[in-house]
Amino acid sequence: MARICPLFSSSGGNSFYISASGNSLLIDAGMNAKQIEKALENIGENVDKIRAILITHEHGDHINALKVFASRYSLPVYASRGTIEGITDAIDASKLDLREIDFDGFELSGFEIKPFHTSHDSRESNGYRLETPDGRSVAVATDMGYVTDEVRRTLLGCNTVLLESNHDLGMLRCSSYPYHVKRRIMSGVGHLSNDSCAEFAKQLVESGTTRLILGHLSKENNEPLLAYQTTKAELELMGAVEGRDYLLKVAKPVNDEGVINI
Repeated sequence: MARICPLFSSSGGNSFYISASGNSLLIDAGMNAKQIEKALENIGENVDKIRAILITHEHGDHINALKVFASRYSLPVYASRGTIEGITDAIDASKLDLREIDFDGFELSGFEIKPFHTSHDSRESNGYRLETPDGRSVAVATDMGYVTDEVRRTLLGCNTVLLESNHDLGMLRCSSYPYHVKRRIMSGVGHLSNDSCAEFAKQLVESGTTRLILGHLSKENNEPLLAYQTTKAELELMGAVEGRDYLLKVAKPVNDEGVINI
């Protein structure tokens, strides 16, 4: 059985744990090493099962723990060429085993991994779709200004998708954020809004996705219930019934609900 757990999911820090057939991978390592270790302990998982860390991009909320955590457990770090350059500029990576990913796909500890580019204001951001040894598929797609054709092609038909639902447009427009920050978030290299997330979620469910996890919510410009209701309403309009056609969850900033079977 394959399992996924958003250990952390917010603008403050992100890290996702995926496990299947006795092997585990970590996608991103935000927060700090002690917090990741504690989060794994809280869900009853052992750090020793982790075989590698996959990084989506070099922003701090995705790599803050990388130097210490990867070095402490001698874990290889996989990322795009641009992200590797960003990592080496951001932190002392001299002790890290950095490995460039193949966007055509690659195998890692029993997982078949298909990276895909995302539109974000970083060196070369990407998400990941993983096929587990038992034939299940799971993807992590956050930090993207819009859903590109590449994202759509890669994710349609995926069993479980953790999808960004970063902000409510009304809350963001009325927030105290400076105008240039608002423009950046709403731009094509910013973050996915609740409405954009819901529209893509509809396409995913139509393609056969049965589990949706909404992630990377803004603390200031979103509410978990609002993100949930926005996507649920869009799915109801197409006639999909929660609990029958799909399951919908919102990832908390710090996980306290354990793992999700996929």
